[in-house]
Amino acid sequence: MREIQCRLLIVGAGPGGYVCAIRAGQLGVDTVIVDAQPPGGTCLNVGCIPSKALIHAADEFHQLTQLSSKPSMGIAAADPQLDLAATVEWKDGIVERLTGGVATLLRKAKVRLVTGQATVRDGKTVLVDTPEGPVQIRAEVLVLATGSEPIELRSLPFGGKVISSTDALALTEVPGRLAVVGGGYIGLELGIAYAKLGAEVTVVEAAPRILPQYDAELTRPVAQRLTGLGVRVLTGARAGGLSDSGALRVAGVDGAEDIQADKVLVTVGRRPRATGAGVESLRLDMAGPFIRIDERCRTSMTGVFAIGDVTGEPMLAHRAMAQGEMVAEIVAGKRLVWDKRAIPAVCFTDPEIVSVGLSPDEAATQGLKVITGLFPFAANGRAMTAADEAGFVRVTAREDTHEVLGIQAVGADVAEMAGGFALALEMGARLEDITGTIHAHPTRGEALHEACLRALGHALHI
Repeated sequence: MREIQCRLLIVGAGPGGYVCAIRAGQLGVDTVIVDAQPPGGTCLNVGCIPSKALIHAADEFHQLTQLSSKPSMGIAAADPQLDLAATVEWKDGIVERLTGGVATLLRKAKVRLVTGQATVRDGKTVLVDTPEGPVQIRAEVLVLATGSEPIELRSLPFGGKVISSTDALALTEVPGRLAVVGGGYIGLELGIAYAKLGAEVTVVEAAPRILPQYDAELTRPVAQRLTGLGVRVLTGARAGGLSDSGALRVAGVDGAEDIQADKVLVTVGRRPRATGAGVESLRLDMAGPFIRIDERCRTSMTGVFAIGDVTGEPMLAHRAMAQGEMVAEIVAGKRLVWDKRAIPAVCFTDPEIVSVGLSPDEAATQGLKVITGLFPFAANGRAMTAADEAGFVRVTAREDTHEVLGIQAVGADVAEMAGGFALALEMGARLEDITGTIHAHPTRGEALHEACLRALGHALHI
Protein backbone atom coordinates (compact mmCIF):
# COMPACT_ATOMS: atom_id res chain seq x y z
CA MET A 1 0.00 0.00 0.00
CA ARG A 2 1.29 3.42 -0.98
CA GLU A 3 1.68 5.87 1.91
CA ILE A 4 1.66 9.67 1.92
CA GLN A 5 2.78 11.92 4.76
CA CYS A 6 1.67 15.56 5.03
CA ARG A 7 1.12 18.40 7.45
CA LEU A 8 -2.53 19.07 6.45
CA LEU A 9 -5.05 16.59 5.05
CA ILE A 10 -8.44 17.80 3.81
CA VAL A 11 -11.27 15.34 3.14
CA GLY A 12 -13.62 16.90 0.61
CA ALA A 13 -12.72 19.18 -2.30
CA GLY A 14 -15.85 21.33 -2.30
CA PRO A 15 -15.76 25.14 -1.92
CA GLY A 16 -14.59 24.95 1.69
CA GLY A 17 -12.06 22.18 1.13
CA TYR A 18 -10.40 23.46 -2.01
CA VAL A 19 -10.17 27.04 -0.71
CA CYS A 20 -8.61 25.73 2.49
CA ALA A 21 -6.11 23.72 0.44
CA ILE A 22 -5.19 26.57 -1.90
CA ARG A 23 -4.66 29.05 0.95
CA ALA A 24 -2.67 26.51 2.96
CA GLY A 25 -0.48 25.82 -0.04
CA GLN A 26 0.09 29.54 -0.55
CA LEU A 27 1.26 29.73 3.06
CA GLY A 28 3.76 26.92 2.57
CA VAL A 29 1.80 24.21 4.40
CA ASP A 30 2.36 20.70 2.97
CA THR A 31 -1.21 19.87 1.97
CA VAL A 32 -3.11 16.91 0.53
CA ILE A 33 -6.79 17.05 -0.46
CA VAL A 34 -8.98 14.00 -1.17
CA ASP A 35 -12.26 13.63 -3.04
CA ALA A 36 -13.89 10.95 -5.17
CA GLN A 37 -15.34 13.59 -7.51
CA PRO A 38 -13.70 16.37 -9.53
CA PRO A 39 -12.72 19.36 -7.36
CA GLY A 40 -15.50 21.83 -6.70
CA GLY A 41 -17.90 19.67 -4.74
CA THR A 42 -21.67 19.81 -5.01
CA CYS A 43 -21.68 23.55 -5.67
CA LEU A 44 -19.48 23.46 -8.74
CA ASN A 45 -20.40 20.07 -10.16
CA VAL A 46 -24.12 19.57 -9.52
CA GLY A 47 -25.35 22.60 -7.56
CA CYS A 48 -24.80 26.35 -7.59
CA ILE A 49 -22.98 26.73 -10.90
CA PRO A 50 -24.91 24.31 -13.17
CA SER A 51 -28.25 25.44 -11.73
CA LYS A 52 -27.46 29.08 -12.51
CA ALA A 53 -26.50 28.08 -16.04
CA LEU A 54 -29.85 26.35 -16.49
CA ILE A 55 -31.68 29.34 -14.96
CA HIS A 56 -29.93 31.71 -17.38
CA ALA A 57 -30.76 29.54 -20.39
CA ALA A 58 -34.38 29.35 -19.24
CA ASP A 59 -34.54 33.14 -18.91
CA GLU A 60 -33.18 33.61 -22.43
CA PHE A 61 -35.63 31.11 -23.92
CA HIS A 62 -38.56 32.57 -22.00
CA GLN A 63 -37.80 36.07 -23.25
CA LEU A 64 -37.80 34.81 -26.82
CA THR A 65 -41.09 32.96 -26.38
CA GLN A 66 -42.63 36.08 -24.86
CA LEU A 67 -41.45 38.24 -27.75
CA SER A 68 -42.71 35.70 -30.29
CA SER A 69 -46.25 35.89 -28.88
CA LYS A 70 -46.27 39.51 -27.73
CA PRO A 71 -43.73 41.92 -29.27
CA SER A 72 -42.35 44.47 -26.82
CA MET A 73 -40.10 47.56 -27.05
CA GLY A 74 -40.44 47.29 -30.82
CA ILE A 75 -38.86 43.84 -30.79
CA ALA A 76 -40.47 40.71 -32.19
CA ALA A 77 -39.05 37.18 -32.41
CA ALA A 78 -39.75 34.21 -34.62
CA ASP A 79 -40.82 30.88 -33.14
CA PRO A 80 -37.96 29.94 -30.75
CA GLN A 81 -36.75 26.35 -30.48
CA LEU A 82 -35.13 24.58 -27.54
CA ASP A 83 -32.67 21.68 -27.60
CA LEU A 84 -32.33 20.88 -23.89
CA ALA A 85 -29.64 18.27 -24.55
CA ALA A 86 -27.51 20.98 -26.18
CA THR A 87 -28.25 23.30 -23.24
CA VAL A 88 -27.04 20.63 -20.80
CA GLU A 89 -23.93 20.11 -22.92
CA TRP A 90 -23.22 23.86 -22.74
CA LYS A 91 -23.78 23.78 -18.97
CA ASP A 92 -21.43 20.81 -18.60
CA GLY A 93 -18.78 22.70 -20.54
CA ILE A 94 -18.88 25.52 -17.99
CA VAL A 95 -18.56 23.02 -15.14
CA GLU A 96 -15.58 21.34 -16.82
CA ARG A 97 -13.84 24.69 -17.30
CA LEU A 98 -14.31 25.60 -13.64
CA THR A 99 -13.31 22.22 -12.19
CA GLY A 100 -10.26 22.28 -14.42
CA GLY A 101 -9.49 25.76 -13.15
CA VAL A 102 -9.69 24.62 -9.53
CA ALA A 103 -7.37 21.70 -10.26
CA THR A 104 -4.90 24.14 -11.83
CA LEU A 105 -5.05 26.42 -8.79
CA LEU A 106 -4.37 23.46 -6.49
CA ARG A 107 -1.31 22.48 -8.53
CA LYS A 108 -0.12 26.09 -8.55
CA ALA A 109 -0.31 26.11 -4.74
CA LYS A 110 1.64 22.80 -4.67
CA VAL A 111 -1.34 20.93 -3.19
CA ARG A 112 -1.48 17.20 -3.87
CA LEU A 113 -4.92 16.07 -5.08
CA VAL A 114 -5.79 12.41 -4.46
CA THR A 115 -8.88 11.16 -6.30
CA GLY A 116 -10.75 8.39 -4.55
CA GLN A 117 -13.16 7.43 -1.79
CA ALA A 118 -11.80 8.35 1.64
CA THR A 119 -12.33 6.39 4.85
CA VAL A 120 -11.23 8.04 8.06
CA ARG A 121 -9.29 5.58 10.25
CA ASP A 122 -8.48 7.97 13.11
CA GLY A 123 -7.74 11.65 13.66
CA LYS A 124 -4.43 11.37 11.83
CA THR A 125 -5.00 8.66 9.21
CA VAL A 126 -7.23 8.31 6.15
CA LEU A 127 -7.41 5.38 3.75
CA VAL A 128 -8.27 6.29 0.15
CA ASP A 129 -9.56 3.81 -2.40
CA THR A 130 -8.13 5.16 -5.66
CA PRO A 131 -8.32 3.73 -9.21
CA GLU A 132 -4.63 2.83 -8.84
CA GLY A 133 -5.15 1.03 -5.53
CA PRO A 134 -5.41 1.91 -1.83
CA VAL A 135 -3.43 4.83 -0.46
CA GLN A 136 -2.89 5.55 3.22
CA ILE A 137 -2.42 9.19 4.16
CA ARG A 138 -1.04 10.28 7.52
CA ALA A 139 -1.31 13.91 8.56
CA GLU A 140 -0.64 16.15 11.55
CA VAL A 141 -3.91 18.05 11.02
CA LEU A 142 -7.19 16.76 9.55
CA VAL A 143 -9.95 18.94 8.08
CA LEU A 144 -13.38 17.43 7.46
CA ALA A 145 -15.11 19.18 4.56
CA THR A 146 -17.51 16.41 3.55
CA GLY A 147 -20.43 18.67 2.64
CA SER A 148 -24.08 17.67 2.39
CA GLU A 149 -26.50 15.71 0.22
CA PRO A 150 -30.19 15.93 -0.78
CA ILE A 151 -32.71 14.57 1.70
CA GLU A 152 -34.64 11.60 0.33
CA LEU A 153 -38.25 11.07 1.43
CA ARG A 154 -39.14 7.57 2.52
CA SER A 155 -42.39 7.75 0.55
CA LEU A 156 -40.63 9.16 -2.54
CA PRO A 157 -37.22 7.48 -2.92
CA PHE A 158 -35.08 8.76 -5.76
CA GLY A 159 -35.34 6.72 -8.93
CA GLY A 160 -37.56 6.47 -11.98
CA LYS A 161 -39.75 9.55 -12.23
CA VAL A 162 -38.71 10.78 -8.75
CA ILE A 163 -35.62 12.94 -9.17
CA SER A 164 -33.25 15.03 -7.04
CA SER A 165 -31.89 18.47 -7.89
CA THR A 166 -28.83 16.72 -9.34
CA ASP A 167 -31.03 14.71 -11.70
CA ALA A 168 -33.00 17.82 -12.66
CA LEU A 169 -29.81 19.44 -13.95
CA ALA A 170 -29.10 16.50 -16.26
CA LEU A 171 -32.47 16.07 -18.01
CA THR A 172 -32.23 16.09 -21.80
CA GLU A 173 -35.95 16.69 -22.35
CA VAL A 174 -38.31 19.14 -20.69
CA PRO A 175 -40.95 17.16 -18.77
CA GLY A 176 -44.46 18.02 -19.86
CA ARG A 177 -45.64 18.05 -16.24
CA LEU A 178 -43.28 18.62 -13.33
CA ALA A 179 -44.29 18.32 -9.67
CA VAL A 180 -41.90 20.00 -7.23
CA VAL A 181 -42.04 18.77 -3.64
CA GLY A 182 -40.65 21.58 -1.50
CA GLY A 183 -41.17 25.30 -2.02
CA GLY A 184 -37.78 26.40 -0.70
CA TYR A 185 -35.07 28.06 -2.74
CA ILE A 186 -33.86 24.94 -4.59
CA GLY A 187 -37.35 23.81 -5.59
CA LEU A 188 -38.43 27.26 -6.74
CA GLU A 189 -35.21 28.06 -8.60
CA LEU A 190 -35.52 24.86 -10.65
CA GLY A 191 -39.32 24.94 -10.82
CA ILE A 192 -39.31 28.45 -12.28
CA ALA A 193 -36.57 27.50 -14.75
CA TYR A 194 -38.55 24.52 -16.05
CA ALA A 195 -41.76 26.57 -16.20
CA LYS A 196 -39.91 29.01 -18.46
CA LEU A 197 -38.68 26.10 -20.57
CA GLY A 198 -42.29 25.03 -21.14
CA ALA A 199 -43.14 22.55 -18.37
CA GLU A 200 -46.45 22.61 -16.53
CA VAL A 201 -45.24 23.02 -12.95
CA THR A 202 -46.96 22.35 -9.63
CA VAL A 203 -45.21 23.20 -6.36
CA VAL A 204 -46.17 21.38 -3.15
CA GLU A 205 -45.08 23.10 0.08
CA ALA A 206 -45.95 21.94 3.60
CA ALA A 207 -45.55 25.40 5.16
CA PRO A 208 -48.29 28.06 4.91
CA ARG A 209 -46.33 29.89 2.19
CA ILE A 210 -43.40 29.46 -0.17
CA LEU A 211 -39.84 30.29 0.89
CA PRO A 212 -40.70 30.19 4.60
CA GLN A 213 -37.12 31.12 5.55
CA TYR A 214 -37.80 34.65 4.24
CA ASP A 215 -40.45 37.08 5.48
CA ALA A 216 -43.73 37.42 3.57
CA GLU A 217 -42.94 40.91 2.25
CA LEU A 218 -39.85 39.57 0.47
CA THR A 219 -41.56 36.52 -1.02
CA ARG A 220 -44.70 38.26 -2.28
CA PRO A 221 -43.14 39.38 -5.62
CA VAL A 222 -41.93 35.80 -6.22
CA ALA A 223 -45.42 34.44 -5.57
CA GLN A 224 -46.84 36.95 -8.04
CA ARG A 225 -44.31 35.90 -10.69
CA LEU A 226 -45.18 32.24 -10.16
CA THR A 227 -48.80 33.08 -10.89
CA GLY A 228 -47.77 34.96 -14.01
CA LEU A 229 -45.78 31.95 -15.21
CA GLY A 230 -48.76 29.65 -14.69
CA VAL A 231 -47.13 27.72 -11.84
CA ARG A 232 -49.65 26.13 -9.51
CA VAL A 233 -48.66 26.44 -5.84
CA LEU A 234 -50.16 24.28 -3.11
CA THR A 235 -49.24 25.46 0.39
CA GLY A 236 -50.09 23.69 3.61
CA ALA A 237 -49.88 20.50 1.58
CA ARG A 238 -47.88 17.32 2.11
CA ALA A 239 -46.75 14.94 -0.61
CA GLY A 240 -47.18 11.22 -0.12
CA GLY A 241 -46.05 8.47 -2.42
CA LEU A 242 -47.01 7.70 -5.98
CA SER A 243 -50.37 6.18 -6.81
CA ASP A 244 -50.74 3.00 -8.87
CA SER A 245 -51.08 5.21 -11.94
CA GLY A 246 -47.88 7.09 -11.11
CA ALA A 247 -49.55 10.29 -9.89
CA LEU A 248 -48.23 12.19 -6.88
CA ARG A 249 -50.50 11.88 -3.88
CA VAL A 250 -50.98 15.16 -2.02
CA ALA A 251 -52.90 15.88 1.18
CA GLY A 252 -53.77 19.56 1.60
CA VAL A 253 -56.11 21.89 3.40
CA ASP A 254 -58.75 21.28 0.75
CA GLY A 255 -58.43 17.51 0.94
CA ALA A 256 -56.45 14.89 -0.94
CA GLU A 257 -55.72 14.86 -4.66
CA ASP A 258 -53.53 13.11 -7.17
CA ILE A 259 -51.25 15.30 -9.29
CA GLN A 260 -50.28 13.88 -12.66
CA ALA A 261 -46.59 14.37 -13.32
CA ASP A 262 -43.95 13.08 -15.72
CA LYS A 263 -41.25 13.92 -13.18
CA VAL A 264 -41.42 14.53 -9.43
CA LEU A 265 -38.59 16.76 -8.18
CA VAL A 266 -38.00 16.33 -4.44
CA THR A 267 -36.26 19.32 -2.86
CA VAL A 268 -37.07 19.20 0.85
CA GLY A 269 -33.62 20.17 2.05
CA ARG A 270 -30.12 18.83 2.48
CA ARG A 271 -28.44 16.89 5.28
CA PRO A 272 -24.78 17.00 6.34
CA ARG A 273 -22.44 14.15 5.54
CA ALA A 274 -21.41 13.92 9.19
CA THR A 275 -21.57 10.13 9.29
CA GLY A 276 -20.19 7.49 6.98
CA ALA A 277 -16.70 7.24 5.51
CA GLY A 278 -15.47 6.46 9.00
CA VAL A 279 -16.22 9.94 10.36
CA GLU A 280 -18.48 8.55 13.08
CA SER A 281 -15.57 6.47 14.42
CA LEU A 282 -13.96 9.71 15.63
CA ARG A 283 -16.87 10.13 18.07
CA LEU A 284 -16.86 13.90 17.70
CA ASP A 285 -19.24 16.07 19.69
CA MET A 286 -22.34 16.79 17.61
CA ALA A 287 -24.82 19.66 17.40
CA GLY A 288 -27.85 17.74 16.22
CA PRO A 289 -26.94 16.27 12.81
CA PHE A 290 -23.93 18.58 12.49
CA ILE A 291 -20.36 18.34 13.77
CA ARG A 292 -19.94 20.78 16.65
CA ILE A 293 -17.15 23.32 16.17
CA ASP A 294 -15.80 26.28 18.12
CA GLU A 295 -14.94 29.80 16.93
CA ARG A 296 -11.84 28.42 15.18
CA CYS A 297 -13.68 25.54 13.47
CA ARG A 298 -12.01 23.05 15.83
CA THR A 299 -13.91 19.88 16.67
CA SER A 300 -13.84 18.09 20.02
CA MET A 301 -10.78 16.09 18.87
CA THR A 302 -7.41 17.82 18.98
CA GLY A 303 -5.98 18.35 15.51
CA VAL A 304 -9.30 17.81 13.73
CA PHE A 305 -11.16 20.74 12.15
CA ALA A 306 -14.49 20.78 10.30
CA ILE A 307 -15.82 23.34 7.82
CA GLY A 308 -18.79 23.90 5.52
CA ASP A 309 -22.20 22.26 5.41
CA VAL A 310 -21.15 19.49 7.79
CA THR A 311 -20.86 22.11 10.57
CA GLY A 312 -24.35 23.64 10.41
CA GLU A 313 -26.41 26.49 9.06
CA PRO A 314 -26.25 28.47 6.95
CA MET A 315 -25.27 25.71 4.52
CA LEU A 316 -23.80 28.06 1.92
CA ALA A 317 -20.72 27.77 -0.27
CA HIS A 318 -19.42 31.23 0.61
CA ARG A 319 -19.57 30.42 4.34
CA ALA A 320 -17.57 27.25 3.70
CA MET A 321 -15.00 29.21 1.67
CA ALA A 322 -14.51 31.75 4.45
CA GLN A 323 -14.15 28.98 7.02
CA GLY A 324 -11.66 27.15 4.82
CA GLU A 325 -9.50 30.23 4.36
CA MET A 326 -9.50 30.89 8.12
CA VAL A 327 -8.58 27.31 9.03
CA ALA A 328 -5.68 27.31 6.55
CA GLU A 329 -4.28 30.42 8.18
CA ILE A 330 -4.74 28.95 11.67
CA VAL A 331 -2.84 25.81 10.63
CA ALA A 332 -0.11 28.08 9.26
CA GLY A 333 0.25 29.67 12.71
CA LYS A 334 -2.02 32.72 12.62
CA ARG A 335 -4.30 33.53 15.58
CA LEU A 336 -7.78 33.99 14.14
CA VAL A 337 -11.38 33.46 15.23
CA TRP A 338 -14.65 33.44 13.30
CA ASP A 339 -16.07 36.95 13.63
CA LYS A 340 -18.41 37.50 10.69
CA ARG A 341 -21.31 39.89 11.25
CA ALA A 342 -23.07 39.17 7.99
CA ILE A 343 -23.42 36.18 5.67
CA PRO A 344 -25.55 36.98 2.60
CA ALA A 345 -28.33 34.57 1.65
CA VAL A 346 -29.34 34.66 -2.01
CA CYS A 347 -32.29 32.98 -3.70
CA PHE A 348 -31.98 32.88 -7.51
CA THR A 349 -35.70 32.80 -8.18
CA ASP A 350 -37.48 35.23 -10.49
CA PRO A 351 -37.25 37.82 -9.06
CA GLU A 352 -34.10 37.20 -7.03
CA ILE A 353 -33.99 37.63 -3.25
CA VAL A 354 -31.05 38.81 -1.12
CA SER A 355 -31.04 38.97 2.66
CA VAL A 356 -28.19 40.17 4.86
CA GLY A 357 -28.54 40.68 8.60
CA LEU A 358 -31.81 41.12 10.44
CA SER A 359 -35.26 41.64 8.96
CA PRO A 360 -37.61 44.05 10.74
CA ASP A 361 -39.46 41.12 12.34
CA GLU A 362 -36.23 39.50 13.53
CA ALA A 363 -35.06 42.78 15.04
CA ALA A 364 -38.37 43.17 16.86
CA THR A 365 -38.09 39.62 18.19
CA GLN A 366 -34.74 40.59 19.72
CA GLY A 367 -36.36 43.56 21.43
CA LEU A 368 -34.59 46.15 19.29
CA LYS A 369 -36.22 49.48 18.47
CA VAL A 370 -35.68 50.05 14.76
CA ILE A 371 -36.54 52.26 11.86
CA THR A 372 -37.01 50.91 8.35
CA GLY A 373 -37.03 52.24 4.84
CA LEU A 374 -38.30 50.55 1.68
CA PHE A 375 -37.81 51.81 -1.86
CA PRO A 376 -39.64 50.08 -4.74
CA PHE A 377 -37.98 49.41 -8.07
CA ALA A 378 -41.14 50.79 -9.68
CA ALA A 379 -39.68 54.22 -8.84
CA ASN A 380 -36.17 53.34 -10.07
CA GLY A 381 -35.14 54.54 -13.52
CA ARG A 382 -32.83 51.62 -14.31
CA ALA A 383 -35.52 49.10 -13.42
CA MET A 384 -37.93 50.88 -15.75
CA THR A 385 -35.47 50.86 -18.64
CA ALA A 386 -34.88 47.14 -18.06
CA ALA A 387 -38.65 46.57 -18.20
CA ASP A 388 -38.64 44.75 -14.86
CA GLU A 389 -39.90 46.86 -11.98
CA ALA A 390 -40.92 44.12 -9.53
CA GLY A 391 -39.50 44.26 -6.02
CA PHE A 392 -37.73 46.68 -3.71
CA VAL A 393 -34.78 47.32 -1.39
CA ARG A 394 -35.46 47.47 2.35
CA VAL A 395 -33.16 48.60 5.14
CA THR A 396 -33.49 48.12 8.91
CA ALA A 397 -31.50 50.25 11.38
CA ARG A 398 -31.34 50.96 15.10
CA GLU A 399 -33.62 53.81 16.06
CA ASP A 400 -31.08 55.42 18.41
CA THR A 401 -27.76 55.16 16.56
CA HIS A 402 -28.98 54.52 12.99
CA GLU A 403 -26.57 51.57 12.72
CA VAL A 404 -27.70 49.34 9.86
CA LEU A 405 -28.83 45.95 11.15
CA GLY A 406 -30.13 44.38 7.97
CA ILE A 407 -30.65 44.93 4.26
CA GLN A 408 -32.96 42.88 2.06
CA ALA A 409 -33.91 43.15 -1.59
CA VAL A 410 -36.10 41.37 -4.09
CA GLY A 411 -35.90 42.11 -7.78
CA ALA A 412 -34.06 41.43 -11.01
CA ASP A 413 -30.30 40.94 -10.60
CA VAL A 414 -30.29 41.96 -6.91
CA ALA A 415 -27.94 39.05 -6.16
CA GLU A 416 -25.15 41.30 -7.45
CA MET A 417 -25.86 43.71 -4.57
CA ALA A 418 -25.18 41.09 -1.89
CA GLY A 419 -21.51 42.00 -1.43
CA GLY A 420 -22.28 45.67 -0.92
CA PHE A 421 -25.03 44.87 1.58
CA ALA A 422 -22.69 42.62 3.56
CA LEU A 423 -19.90 45.20 3.48
CA ALA A 424 -22.20 47.81 5.02
CA LEU A 425 -22.97 45.53 7.96
CA GLU A 426 -19.37 44.34 8.41
CA MET A 427 -18.15 47.95 8.52
CA GLY A 428 -20.85 48.94 11.02
CA ALA A 429 -22.34 51.48 8.62
CA ARG A 430 -24.97 53.95 9.75
CA LEU A 431 -27.79 55.15 7.54
CA GLU A 432 -25.93 58.43 7.13
CA ASP A 433 -22.84 56.57 5.84
CA ILE A 434 -24.90 55.12 2.99
CA THR A 435 -26.86 58.28 2.21
CA GLY A 436 -23.58 60.20 2.21
CA THR A 437 -22.15 57.87 -0.43
CA ILE A 438 -22.81 58.81 -4.04
CA HIS A 439 -24.56 55.97 -5.89
CA ALA A 440 -24.19 55.84 -9.67
CA HIS A 441 -27.20 56.82 -11.79
CA PRO A 442 -29.06 55.12 -13.38
CA THR A 443 -28.54 51.88 -11.45
CA ARG A 444 -30.65 49.59 -9.30
CA GLY A 445 -28.21 50.26 -6.49
CA GLU A 446 -29.73 53.73 -6.07
CA ALA A 447 -32.65 51.96 -4.40
CA LEU A 448 -30.43 51.29 -1.36
CA HIS A 449 -29.57 54.99 -1.14
CA GLU A 450 -33.24 55.91 -1.37
CA ALA A 451 -34.32 53.26 1.16
CA CYS A 452 -31.88 54.73 3.68
CA LEU A 453 -33.10 58.27 2.94
CA ARG A 454 -36.64 57.07 3.47
CA ALA A 455 -35.72 55.50 6.82
CA LEU A 456 -34.37 58.93 7.82
CA GLY A 457 -37.61 60.53 6.71
CA HIS A 458 -36.58 62.38 3.56
CA ALA A 459 -36.63 60.16 0.47
CA LEU A 460 -36.12 62.15 -2.72
CA HIS A 461 -37.75 60.07 -5.44
CA ILE A 462 -40.92 58.76 -3.86
